[in-house]
Amino acid sequence: MAKKIAFFGLGNMGGPMAANLVKAGFEVCAFDLQAASVQKAVDDGCSAAASEKEAVAGADFVISMLPNGAIAESLYIDGAGLLDLVEPSALLIDCSTVAASSSRRIGEEAKKRNIRAIDAPVSGGVGGAQAGTLAFMCGGEGADVDAAREVLVHIGANIFHAGASGAGQIAKICNNMLLAVHMIGTAESLQLGVDNGLDPAVLSEIMLKSSGCNWSLEKYNPYPGVMDGVPASRGYEGGFMVKLMQKDLGLAMEAALASKSSTPMGALANSLYGLHENAGGDKQADLDFSSIQQMFGQPED
Repeated sequence: MAKKIAFFGLGNMGGPMAANLVKAGFEVCAFDLQAASVQKAVDDGCSAAASEKEAVAGADFVISMLPNGAIAESLYIDGAGLLDLVEPSALLIDCSTVAASSSRRIGEEAKKRNIRAIDAPVSGGVGGAQAGTLAFMCGGEGADVDAAREVLVHIGANIFHAGASGAGQIAKICNNMLLAVHMIGTAESLQLGVDNGLDPAVLSEIMLKSSGCNWSLEKYNPYPGVMDGVPASRGYEGGFMVKLMQKDLGLAMEAALASKSSTPMGALANSLYGLHENAGGDKQADLDFSSIQQMFGQPED
Protein backbone atom coordinates (compact mmCIF):
# COMPACT_ATOMS: atom_id res chain seq x y z
CA MET A 1 0.00 0.00 0.00
CA ALA A 2 1.28 3.45 -0.91
CA LYS A 3 2.31 5.66 1.98
CA LYS A 4 0.18 8.73 2.58
CA ILE A 5 1.46 12.30 2.60
CA ALA A 6 -0.61 15.23 3.86
CA PHE A 7 0.57 18.29 1.94
CA PHE A 8 -0.17 21.86 3.03
CA GLY A 9 0.62 24.85 0.81
CA LEU A 10 0.20 24.40 -2.95
CA GLY A 11 1.69 27.59 -4.38
CA ASN A 12 4.39 27.99 -7.02
CA MET A 13 6.71 25.69 -5.05
CA GLY A 14 4.37 23.40 -3.15
CA GLY A 15 2.16 22.52 -6.11
CA PRO A 16 4.94 20.98 -8.24
CA MET A 17 6.41 19.24 -5.19
CA ALA A 18 3.08 17.57 -4.45
CA ALA A 19 2.70 16.56 -8.11
CA ASN A 20 6.14 14.94 -8.15
CA LEU A 21 5.32 12.96 -5.02
CA VAL A 22 2.23 11.58 -6.74
CA LYS A 23 4.41 10.56 -9.69
CA ALA A 24 6.72 8.80 -7.22
CA GLY A 25 3.85 6.60 -6.06
CA PHE A 26 2.77 8.30 -2.83
CA GLU A 27 -0.85 8.97 -1.93
CA VAL A 28 -0.94 12.74 -1.53
CA CYS A 29 -3.83 14.43 0.27
CA ALA A 30 -3.66 18.18 -0.37
CA PHE A 31 -5.00 21.14 1.57
CA ASP A 32 -4.78 24.84 0.72
CA LEU A 33 -6.98 27.86 1.33
CA GLN A 34 -6.85 28.71 -2.38
CA ALA A 35 -9.43 26.65 -4.27
CA ALA A 36 -7.63 27.05 -7.59
CA SER A 37 -4.44 25.63 -6.10
CA VAL A 38 -6.30 22.63 -4.72
CA GLN A 39 -7.94 21.99 -8.08
CA LYS A 40 -4.57 22.07 -9.82
CA ALA A 41 -3.26 19.55 -7.28
CA VAL A 42 -6.27 17.30 -7.93
CA ASP A 43 -5.61 17.56 -11.67
CA ASP A 44 -2.06 16.39 -10.90
CA GLY A 45 -3.31 13.31 -9.06
CA CYS A 46 -3.67 14.46 -5.45
CA SER A 47 -6.81 14.00 -3.41
CA ALA A 48 -8.35 17.08 -1.79
CA ALA A 49 -9.05 17.39 1.93
CA ALA A 50 -11.91 19.48 3.25
CA SER A 51 -10.04 20.29 6.46
CA GLU A 52 -6.62 20.06 8.06
CA LYS A 53 -7.86 17.22 10.26
CA GLU A 54 -9.06 15.24 7.26
CA ALA A 55 -5.74 15.79 5.47
CA VAL A 56 -3.60 14.28 8.24
CA ALA A 57 -5.85 11.32 9.05
CA GLY A 58 -3.66 8.24 8.60
CA ALA A 59 -0.78 10.24 7.13
CA ASP A 60 2.72 8.77 7.33
CA PHE A 61 4.30 12.13 6.44
CA VAL A 62 3.12 15.72 6.75
CA ILE A 63 4.77 18.28 4.46
CA SER A 64 4.13 22.02 4.60
CA MET A 65 5.27 24.80 2.28
CA LEU A 66 3.91 28.01 3.77
CA PRO A 67 4.53 31.75 3.33
CA ASN A 68 5.70 32.67 6.83
CA GLY A 69 6.36 31.55 10.38
CA ALA A 70 3.08 32.84 11.83
CA ILE A 71 1.13 30.63 9.43
CA ALA A 72 3.39 27.64 10.11
CA GLU A 73 3.04 28.02 13.88
CA SER A 74 -0.71 28.43 13.50
CA LEU A 75 -1.01 25.29 11.39
CA TYR A 76 0.96 23.12 13.78
CA ILE A 77 0.24 24.68 17.18
CA ASP A 78 -1.96 27.74 17.67
CA GLY A 79 -4.71 27.38 15.08
CA ALA A 80 -5.38 24.05 13.38
CA GLY A 81 -3.18 22.34 15.95
CA LEU A 82 -1.87 19.58 13.72
CA LEU A 83 0.49 18.39 16.45
CA ASP A 84 -2.59 17.17 18.33
CA LEU A 85 -4.17 15.62 15.24
CA VAL A 86 -1.43 13.68 13.46
CA GLU A 87 -0.69 10.00 13.96
CA PRO A 88 2.02 9.48 16.62
CA SER A 89 4.15 7.69 14.01
CA ALA A 90 3.96 10.52 11.46
CA LEU A 91 7.02 12.53 10.46
CA LEU A 92 6.49 16.28 10.02
CA ILE A 93 8.58 18.05 7.38
CA ASP A 94 8.18 21.83 7.24
CA CYS A 95 9.71 23.12 4.01
CA SER A 96 8.66 26.74 4.62
CA THR A 97 11.31 29.42 4.97
CA VAL A 98 10.65 30.97 8.38
CA ALA A 99 12.56 32.33 11.35
CA ALA A 100 14.65 29.70 13.10
CA SER A 101 12.73 30.52 16.29
CA SER A 102 9.50 29.38 14.62
CA SER A 103 11.07 26.08 13.59
CA ARG A 104 12.51 25.58 17.05
CA ARG A 105 9.12 26.19 18.64
CA ILE A 106 7.42 23.70 16.33
CA GLY A 107 10.20 21.21 17.00
CA GLU A 108 9.98 21.66 20.77
CA GLU A 109 6.19 21.32 20.82
CA ALA A 110 6.41 18.21 18.63
CA LYS A 111 9.01 16.69 20.96
CA LYS A 112 6.71 17.22 23.95
CA ARG A 113 4.18 15.03 22.15
CA ASN A 114 6.78 12.44 21.05
CA ILE A 115 6.21 13.41 17.41
CA ARG A 116 9.09 13.61 14.96
CA ALA A 117 9.54 16.94 13.18
CA ILE A 118 12.23 18.60 11.07
CA ASP A 119 12.63 21.93 9.32
CA ALA A 120 13.63 21.45 5.69
CA PRO A 121 13.58 24.74 3.72
CA VAL A 122 14.50 24.46 0.08
CA SER A 123 16.62 26.11 -2.58
CA GLY A 124 16.28 25.75 -6.33
CA GLY A 125 13.28 27.87 -7.21
CA VAL A 126 10.17 26.99 -9.15
CA GLY A 127 12.24 25.28 -11.82
CA GLY A 128 13.83 23.02 -9.23
CA ALA A 129 10.43 22.23 -7.72
CA GLN A 130 9.08 21.26 -11.13
CA ALA A 131 12.13 19.18 -12.03
CA GLY A 132 12.44 17.54 -8.62
CA THR A 133 15.97 18.85 -8.17
CA LEU A 134 15.59 21.02 -5.06
CA ALA A 135 18.19 21.24 -2.32
CA PHE A 136 16.87 20.60 1.19
CA MET A 137 18.58 22.16 4.21
CA CYS A 138 17.38 20.17 7.19
CA GLY A 139 17.38 20.89 10.89
CA GLY A 140 16.48 18.30 13.52
CA GLU A 141 17.53 14.92 14.79
CA GLY A 142 19.79 13.02 12.39
CA ALA A 143 17.57 9.92 12.50
CA ASP A 144 14.53 12.00 11.57
CA VAL A 145 16.35 13.63 8.66
CA ASP A 146 17.37 10.17 7.46
CA ALA A 147 13.74 9.00 7.69
CA ALA A 148 12.62 12.03 5.67
CA ARG A 149 14.91 11.01 2.80
CA GLU A 150 12.34 8.39 1.79
CA VAL A 151 10.20 11.29 0.60
CA LEU A 152 12.70 14.05 -0.13
CA VAL A 153 14.75 12.05 -2.65
CA HIS A 154 11.76 12.21 -5.00
CA ILE A 155 11.60 16.01 -4.98
CA GLY A 156 15.22 16.98 -4.38
CA ALA A 157 18.68 16.28 -5.72
CA ASN A 158 20.56 17.28 -2.56
CA ILE A 159 19.59 16.72 1.08
CA PHE A 160 21.76 18.29 3.78
CA HIS A 161 21.58 17.90 7.54
CA ALA A 162 22.58 21.35 8.80
CA GLY A 163 22.25 20.63 12.49
CA ALA A 164 19.68 20.79 15.28
CA SER A 165 16.14 22.14 14.97
CA GLY A 166 16.21 25.55 13.27
CA ALA A 167 19.60 24.99 11.64
CA GLY A 168 17.99 24.39 8.26
CA GLN A 169 16.43 27.84 8.44
CA ILE A 170 19.76 29.50 9.26
CA ALA A 171 21.39 27.75 6.29
CA LYS A 172 18.54 28.86 4.04
CA ILE A 173 18.65 32.53 4.95
CA CYS A 174 22.44 32.58 4.53
CA ASN A 175 22.02 31.05 1.09
CA ASN A 176 19.29 33.46 0.04
CA MET A 177 21.18 36.48 1.29
CA LEU A 178 24.05 35.47 -0.96
CA LEU A 179 21.61 34.80 -3.83
CA ALA A 180 20.20 38.31 -3.50
CA VAL A 181 23.67 39.84 -3.47
CA HIS A 182 24.89 38.08 -6.60
CA MET A 183 21.61 38.64 -8.45
CA ILE A 184 21.91 42.38 -7.83
CA GLY A 185 25.57 42.35 -8.89
CA THR A 186 24.72 40.40 -12.04
CA ALA A 187 21.91 42.79 -12.95
CA GLU A 188 23.96 45.96 -12.52
CA SER A 189 26.92 44.48 -14.40
CA LEU A 190 24.75 43.50 -17.35
CA GLN A 191 23.17 46.94 -17.42
CA LEU A 192 26.58 48.63 -17.31
CA GLY A 193 27.58 46.61 -20.35
CA VAL A 194 24.38 47.40 -22.23
CA ASP A 195 24.67 51.10 -21.40
CA ASN A 196 28.11 51.01 -22.99
CA GLY A 197 27.00 49.31 -26.19
CA LEU A 198 27.45 45.59 -25.42
CA ASP A 199 25.01 42.86 -26.34
CA PRO A 200 23.79 41.38 -23.01
CA ALA A 201 23.93 37.86 -24.43
CA VAL A 202 27.54 38.31 -25.54
CA LEU A 203 28.51 39.89 -22.21
CA SER A 204 26.79 37.04 -20.36
CA GLU A 205 28.80 34.48 -22.30
CA ILE A 206 32.03 36.33 -21.57
CA MET A 207 31.32 36.53 -17.84
CA LEU A 208 30.22 32.88 -17.73
CA LYS A 209 33.70 31.90 -18.87
CA SER A 210 35.40 34.39 -16.59
CA SER A 211 35.75 35.08 -12.88
CA GLY A 212 32.35 36.77 -12.68
CA CYS A 213 30.51 33.49 -13.27
CA ASN A 214 27.76 32.81 -10.72
CA TRP A 215 24.44 30.96 -10.40
CA SER A 216 22.29 33.97 -11.32
CA LEU A 217 24.23 34.44 -14.53
CA GLU A 218 24.42 30.76 -15.41
CA LYS A 219 20.97 29.48 -14.45
CA TYR A 220 18.70 32.51 -14.01
CA ASN A 221 19.89 35.37 -16.23
CA PRO A 222 17.93 38.50 -15.25
CA TYR A 223 18.23 40.35 -18.57
CA PRO A 224 15.23 39.90 -20.90
CA GLY A 225 15.89 37.97 -24.10
CA VAL A 226 19.17 36.39 -23.04
CA MET A 227 18.01 33.04 -21.65
CA ASP A 228 14.95 30.94 -22.47
CA GLY A 229 12.77 29.42 -19.77
CA VAL A 230 13.56 31.90 -17.00
CA PRO A 231 11.26 34.59 -15.59
CA ALA A 232 13.15 37.36 -17.41
CA SER A 233 11.96 35.81 -20.70
CA ARG A 234 8.29 36.05 -19.67
CA GLY A 235 7.96 39.45 -18.08
CA TYR A 236 9.38 38.25 -14.77
CA GLU A 237 6.23 36.21 -14.08
CA GLY A 238 6.02 32.81 -12.41
CA GLY A 239 9.10 32.65 -10.23
CA PHE A 240 10.39 33.37 -6.72
CA MET A 241 8.51 36.53 -5.90
CA VAL A 242 10.17 39.78 -4.85
CA LYS A 243 8.08 39.87 -1.67
CA LEU A 244 9.39 36.43 -0.68
CA MET A 245 12.99 37.43 -1.27
CA GLN A 246 12.32 40.54 0.79
CA LYS A 247 10.91 38.35 3.56
CA ASP A 248 14.01 36.12 3.52
CA LEU A 249 16.33 39.10 3.63
CA GLY A 250 14.37 40.43 6.59
CA LEU A 251 14.89 37.11 8.36
CA ALA A 252 18.61 37.32 7.60
CA MET A 253 18.78 40.81 9.09
CA GLU A 254 16.95 39.63 12.22
CA ALA A 255 19.39 36.75 12.60
CA ALA A 256 22.36 39.08 12.07
CA LEU A 257 21.05 41.42 14.76
CA ALA A 258 20.56 38.55 17.19
CA SER A 259 24.07 37.17 16.64
CA LYS A 260 25.71 40.60 16.28
CA SER A 261 26.99 39.59 12.83
CA SER A 262 28.25 42.12 10.32
CA THR A 263 26.28 41.83 7.04
CA PRO A 264 26.75 45.08 5.08
CA MET A 265 26.13 43.47 1.68
CA GLY A 266 23.05 41.72 3.00
CA ALA A 267 21.77 44.97 4.48
CA LEU A 268 22.26 46.75 1.15
CA ALA A 269 20.48 43.93 -0.71
CA ASN A 270 17.63 44.16 1.79
CA SER A 271 17.34 47.90 1.19
CA LEU A 272 17.46 47.58 -2.61
CA TYR A 273 14.83 44.85 -2.70
CA GLY A 274 12.68 46.94 -0.37
CA LEU A 275 12.90 49.87 -2.77
CA HIS A 276 12.18 47.59 -5.71
CA GLU A 277 9.17 45.97 -4.03
CA ASN A 278 7.65 49.32 -3.11
CA ALA A 279 8.20 50.84 -6.55
CA GLY A 280 5.13 49.31 -8.16
CA GLY A 281 2.73 48.04 -5.51
CA ASP A 282 1.35 44.52 -5.33
CA LYS A 283 2.11 43.72 -8.96
CA GLN A 284 5.76 44.56 -8.48
CA ALA A 285 5.95 42.51 -5.29
CA ASP A 286 4.62 39.46 -7.15
CA LEU A 287 7.26 39.61 -9.89
CA ASP A 288 10.24 37.27 -9.81
CA PHE A 289 13.19 38.53 -7.78
CA SER A 290 15.34 38.73 -10.94
CA SER A 291 13.19 41.74 -11.89
CA ILE A 292 15.67 43.74 -9.78
CA GLN A 293 17.20 44.24 -13.24
CA GLN A 294 14.53 46.92 -13.76
CA MET A 295 16.13 49.09 -11.10
CA PHE A 296 19.17 49.62 -13.29
CA GLY A 297 17.46 50.28 -16.60
CA GLN A 298 15.00 48.91 -19.12
CA PRO A 299 15.88 47.18 -22.40
CA GLU A 300 15.01 49.19 -25.47
CA ASP A 301 11.95 48.07 -27.42
